[in-house]
Amino acid sequence: MGNIKKRVLIWEIIGVFWIIGIGSLLHFVYEWSGNSNLVAFIAPVNESVWEHLKLGYWSLVLFSLIEYWFIRYDVTGFFLGKALGIATLELFVVAVFYTYKAITGKNILWIDIVSYVVGAILCQLVSLSILKKKSGKSGEVAGCIILIVFGILFMVFTFYTPHLPIFKDPVTGGYGVIK
Repeated sequence: MGNIKKRVLIWEIIGVFWIIGIGSLLHFVYEWSGNSNLVAFIAPVNESVWEHLKLGYWSLVLFSLIEYWFIRYDVTGFFLGKALGIATLELFVVAVFYTYKAITGKNILWIDIVSYVVGAILCQLVSLSILKKKSGKSGEVAGCIILIVFGILFMVFTFYTPHLPIFKDPVTGGYGVIK
């Protein structure tokens, strides 16, 4: 394995641990902040599936801002890889949650945690596979757009929440920031 490939692989492995660790901390940041509306943009404000998807997204975005400066000359398709990686994590978590919930009829915390960990690994594997491929400028633009749209949706839907099951807090029955 070449030096560059090894360096990129190491960064992607570090990313798995970062996403798990920082994402886990983000779970508590809103409450720790005294329910700050500013913090609500990046941290879950309730126990809905949607709000918990922020854990992976924002931890990956923060990691990517750091990682980019270290491997940007070694890879192509960085932003496309990160966008498709986070989409993989989010879709995996949602699919696992709704599948086991349909079967059992209840929330099972340990399955939620395991699906997040596995999703983080899948995220970085997808990212790595794309980082190894040649990607043109259009792929990078698409990746940036996907990442930005995800971020905007997470922020907007926290305060202007659609009344759909994925957004519903199973504890309070409310949506978005609970007043």
